[in-house]
Amino acid sequence: MCILSIILELYLSCLYICLTICQKSSVMKNIYTLLLVFLFSLVMKAEVSVAEKNALIQLYNATNGANWTSKWDLKTPVSSWYGVKLQDDKVVAVQLQMNNLVGTLPSSIGDLKSLEVLNLSFNKLSGSIPASIGELSSLKTLSMFMNSLSGNLPSEIGKLSNLETLSLYNNEIEGQIPSSLYSLKNLKVLYLNSNKLSGALNAEISNMVSLQQLSLFDNKMNGQVPFDIAKLNNLKEMNISYNQFSGFVSKDLAKLDMLNMTMINNKGVAQALKVSTERNTAIVSEE
Repeated sequence: MCILSIILELYLSCLYICLTICQKSSVMKNIYTLLLVFLFSLVMKAEVSVAEKNALIQLYNATNGANWTSKWDLKTPVSSWYGVKLQDDKVVAVQLQMNNLVGTLPSSIGDLKSLEVLNLSFNKLSGSIPASIGELSSLKTLSMFMNSLSGNLPSEIGKLSNLETLSLYNNEIEGQIPSSLYSLKNLKVLYLNSNKLSGALNAEISNMVSLQQLSLFDNKMNGQVPFDIAKLNNLKEMNISYNQFSGFVSKDLAKLDMLNMTMINNKGVAQALKVSTERNTAIVSEE
């Protein structure tokens, strides 16, 4: 039983006792009235768990909270902290975009078990994304674009089965896209452009059946563009330009790309995937 439930039960019990004896003794009535006021104040102050509060405090300390644009007063209730949203005494959103966060993400971020929205965009975060991010099983939106995050994407991101938006563009993330990411069937928006990603785009991307927007431009990815992308019936926008992809893609897929799939080869020469009018494919040819 949570602390809030215990306090509430005590409150109701005292209320019942007070109602039964208040007519017998005015002194006892006053005592119980004060007790009820005290318990009511506890109910009003009961908030997040110790683990969640500590996770928020560690985020504050790890990102130079004293110099945030909008700071937290750690002596006040969590519900009053800027950018933090509570629901049923659980942290469901942390939105601290454009708030001068400087530092790294602590692994304790994974203790925010009920978090649905994490937006730390337009800050000065560095270092890698902790593997504990995969513990945020309720997460729907993960936005940390326009930072200086580095290292590989943790494979644990693939555990975020409820994720709908993953926006990490304009960072310094490197390595390959982990295969686990392709299992995110509820993902609608994937923005990984302007990083240092390499390797091929896995054919398992066809598993991302909800995907509507895909942006991978300005990376170092290579290899054949998977034909199976054409199976993504909900895909409306795609930009994979300024990589080193090669081979063939369908004509319908080419229409989705806003920059005509311009690629850069190993010699720094621009290449464009041109659509053939004779068959439903496009080919790489040097301009």
